[in-house]
Amino acid sequence: MTPPSPSRSRHSETSASAAGDTFLPAKIMEVELTEPLPKVSFDGRYRRVWVLGRLHTEPVGRCVTPLGEDGLTPDQLGTLLWRELREPISERFVAAGLTEPPALTGGGLEASRDVWPSARNRSAILADAPSISVVVCTRDRPIQLEACLKFLEQQIYPRFEVVVVDNAATTDDVRRLVANRAGGKVRFRYCPESRAGLSWARNAGIAAADSDIIAFLDDDDQPDRYWLAGIASGFAGNRHAGCVTGLILPARLDTAAQELFEQIGGHCKGRGFMPEKFFCNGSQSPLFPLPPFGAGANMAFRREALVSIGGFDVALGAGTITSAGEDTLAMTLTMLSGFEIAYEPTALMWHHHRQDIEGLSRQLHGYSVGLTAFYAALIRHRPAVLPALLRLLPAGVRYLKNTTTEPEVAPGLLNGLNRRHLQGLILGPLAYADSVRKQRRATRS
Repeated sequence: MTPPSPSRSRHSETSASAAGDTFLPAKIMEVELTEPLPKVSFDGRYRRVWVLGRLHTEPVGRCVTPLGEDGLTPDQLGTLLWRELREPISERFVAAGLTEPPALTGGGLEASRDVWPSARNRSAILADAPSISVVVCTRDRPIQLEACLKFLEQQIYPRFEVVVVDNAATTDDVRRLVANRAGGKVRFRYCPESRAGLSWARNAGIAAADSDIIAFLDDDDQPDRYWLAGIASGFAGNRHAGCVTGLILPARLDTAAQELFEQIGGHCKGRGFMPEKFFCNGSQSPLFPLPPFGAGANMAFRREALVSIGGFDVALGAGTITSAGEDTLAMTLTMLSGFEIAYEPTALMWHHHRQDIEGLSRQLHGYSVGLTAFYAALIRHRPAVLPALLRLLPAGVRYLKNTTTEPEVAPGLLNGLNRRHLQGLILGPLAYADSVRKQRRATRS
């Protein structure tokens, strides 16, 4: 996971409320724009509404608006959504060969599903769906895991299995949770991994998986029901695609910490609602994952690509002193091995962010450690990239200075986050070297 800089943000849409004393919780909503829009009622708690707009289920954009005691009528909601999402909506109508709509009313937009490109593409994918193994790694979090598995059971996809990797477990809860799902419509399998660390768990999941496409998500994720169809779409017709990543959006915005994480980029950090492809000679260097190619909470690989890079580096990631970076390294090495990365927004994931500021501070510190640990690991795996990395330093400085704006947080909080961010960047290479030694001992044992 590439860290956001605490003092920077690429998104201004959440600026309706600062992540400080004036924070207002936001109600998360999805709206299908080709159907009559809903009335949004005020429930006494949410003073804002965060809306994802969809066209025949395809995510096209998001917006945040205040919510008064009178709520929003369907026509009022349509006016607000049109103001924010007119451009992406019009672009998709043109791509479908349809006339651009003049407005969005409470009655919704008229667009036949039969001519909608993403809907037709999904139908073709589902008719000849490749088998996918979904790997969920967990450690002593049965409550979060159970919610995640319930969402996986709702996938609209015909051929997949779920491998639950129980990492360094201290109880039998996860094994029993998986066993209780035996005989259902989804095939769940239990896989223990005694060595602590997310990369150890992911590698165990790879070894246990039956399919040639292996998808990963976190145990606190909520996959959209078309998530696997989006993953398959990213691979379809592209034999060069070694990895597919997808859109990650907030499952809740109930606390100031969750709001702040979105303000400083969230998991998307500039990745929008249009597909993208990344390769070695493309517009974004594989050595400069800013903004990131994707995140470990929503990624899938061809087995061939994972074999070519040797799996995940066990000295990186959660459960080690480097805290993060294993997903970024895997994607970078995949590109350096000659594969492409496809970013597919229809592979949508909802993620539960840290609820309190202290938890967020620890997370951002870990991401900072992981970023420079990633570069240390990259040099270890590919020493020849060092000259190119040195040439990229000015570009990195320009990115941090010029492409972002200040988030709306209290100065004292911002200063504290910045200090931990800087400390993490300094600690990363040393943490990686120490982690390599520790994981060697774990391998021998």
